[in-house]
Amino acid sequence: MIIRKKENWFKMLFVMKGSVLPRVFPRLLLLLVLSFLVVYARGSFFHMKIQLNPAPFTLFGIALALFLGFRNNASYDRFWEGRKLWGALLNDTRSLARQALTLGVYPKDAAEPKAFIQFLIAFTYSLKHQLRRTDASADLDRLLPASLANNIKNVHYKPIMLMKEMGEWVQRAKQDEKIDSIQQAAFDENLNKLSDIVGGCERLAGTPIPYTYSVLLHRTVYIYCLLLPFGFVDSLGWMTPIIVTFIAYTFVALEAIADELEEPFGLAPNDLALDAMSRMIENTLLEMTGKPVVPDAAPTDYYIS
Repeated sequence: MIIRKKENWFKMLFVMKGSVLPRVFPRLLLLLVLSFLVVYARGSFFHMKIQLNPAPFTLFGIALALFLGFRNNASYDRFWEGRKLWGALLNDTRSLARQALTLGVYPKDAAEPKAFIQFLIAFTYSLKHQLRRTDASADLDRLLPASLANNIKNVHYKPIMLMKEMGEWVQRAKQDEKIDSIQQAAFDENLNKLSDIVGGCERLAGTPIPYTYSVLLHRTVYIYCLLLPFGFVDSLGWMTPIIVTFIAYTFVALEAIADELEEPFGLAPNDLALDAMSRMIENTLLEMTGKPVVPDAAPTDYYIS
C-alpha cells in the first residue's frame, strides 16, 4: 500500500508512485497514435468518411461516468470493509492477549499465556498468507513449536486450525482451574469474533464483483475511447489527440483503480498493507508480554506492502 504525505498541487501532477499512470500509459500512447492517424486521414477509414459529431459522446460520457462511479464505489466499499476487518482483528487479538495475561491465576512470566499469544501472532500471519495465497511456512516455523508448525503446514485453512489450538488452550486452562467458567466464556466470545473476521475476509476474497460488470465496463470504456477521435476531428483538428488522450486517461484510469481496489488483500501498490498490519499486531502483542519491539524500517515518504 502506498502511504505518502501530500505534495503541493504542482508536484501532484507528476507523481508516479501510487498512480495507475504507469499501468495505463501504453494504452494511452496507442490511443494517442490512433488519434494522430485519424486527424491525418481527416476522419476517413479506407477512404470512407466516418460521420460522427460530439453531441452523442457528451451524453454517453455522462452515462459512462455514472457507471464508472458505481463501479468505483463498489470496489472502495470492498477495500474499506477489508480494512475494518483487519482493524477489528487488531482489537480482538489485543483483548485476547490481555485476557490471557491478566484473567488467569498464572504466575508472573508464566510460559502458558505467552504460548497463547504466539498462537495469536501465528493466526494473524496465517490469515494474511491465506488471503494472498502465499506460503506461510516461514512464519509458522518462526512463531510456533516445530511439531505444531509441521502439523498444520499442509492444512488449507491454517487460521481455523490455530483457533482450534487456542480453544484447546482455554479448555486446558479451565480444567487446570487457572480460569473459571465466566472467564472461559469471555475467551470464547473473542474467539468467535476472530472466526467472524476470518469468514468476512474469506467472503471478500472469494466473492469478487460479478465478472459481467467488469466485461461490460471494459468494453464500453475502450469502444468509447476508440471512437472519440472520429467525433472530435472535424471540430478540434490537431488538438484532437491531446483532448482525446486526456478524456481517455480519466476513464481508463478509473477502471484500473477499480480493478486494484476490488481485491483489497492483493499485492498491488494500492491494496491493503497486510505486511505492515501483521507486523504491528505482532509488535503490540509482544510488547504486552514485555518483550522488546524492533521498529519498522519503513521509508518516511511511502511504504509498499
